[in-house]
Amino acid sequence: MILFIKHIDVEGPGTVETYFQGGGFSLKIVDLSRGEKLPSDFSDIEAVVSLGGPMNVYEEQKFPFLKEEDLFIKETLKKQIPFLGICLGAQLLAKAAGAKVSKSSTKEVGWFKVQLQKIAQKDFLLCGLGPEITVFQWHEDTFDVPQSGTLLATGPNCPHQAFKVGKCAYGIQFHIEVTEAIINDWCKAYFNSQDKEKQLLAKNMLQTYRQKNAEFNWQADVIYRNFERMITKK
Repeated sequence: MILFIKHIDVEGPGTVETYFQGGGFSLKIVDLSRGEKLPSDFSDIEAVVSLGGPMNVYEEQKFPFLKEEDLFIKETLKKQIPFLGICLGAQLLAKAAGAKVSKSSTKEVGWFKVQLQKIAQKDFLLCGLGPEITVFQWHEDTFDVPQSGTLLATGPNCPHQAFKVGKCAYGIQFHIEVTEAIINDWCKAYFNSQDKEKQLLAKNMLQTYRQKNAEFNWQADVIYRNFERMITKK
C-alpha cells in the first residue's frame, strides 16, 4: 500500500495518484487537516508520499499534526521505506533528517528552471531526465541539505531543489503532481481575486502549463517510474 499524506484539502496527490492507481497499487490518503491519523503499523506500507501545503514545518503549535508527521517520517527513515516528499513534504523530510528549514530569500511561484547535479544523472529517482528541467514551483521556504543527505538538484533562486537521504528517501522542492485544474484551484485559494498582478501571474502560469503539458508530464512519469522501481525492488 502507498500512503499519501495530505496537509490541506486543496493540495491533493494529482498525477502521482493517477499513475500508481494505473499500476494496480493499493492507495491510502490520510488528510491530516481533517484530523485523520497516521498509521502506527508500518507492515502494509510499501511507500510514503508526503504532499505540499501552505503551512511551515516550524509551525507545530499552530498545526500539531506536523509534529506527529515528523515522528512518522523519522520512523519511515529507520525502516528504509521508500519516501517521496514534495514541497512541504521535502521540507518535512529535511527537518526529520536534522536539517534547518527557513524562509527562502526568494518566493518561487510559477515556472522555473532547475539544474540536476551530475550525481543525479545516475541516481535512482532522477535518472533519465536531462541536466536541466523546467518545473512548477509554489513555495516560500527552503531547506538545508541534511548532513547525511546528498544534493541532487539546484536552482538560481533557491539553491536546494532536490536531495536524497539514505537509500530510498527523497525530497523535491518543486511540484511534479500538478494538473491544470490543480494550478487553477491553487490560484483561487491562495491569490487575492482583486490583485491584478496575481491574476496576470495565474493566467501566465496556466498558459505555460498548456504549452509545456507534454514535456512536464513526461518528466513526472520518469520520476514516478523510477519511484515505482524503487518500491518493487525493495
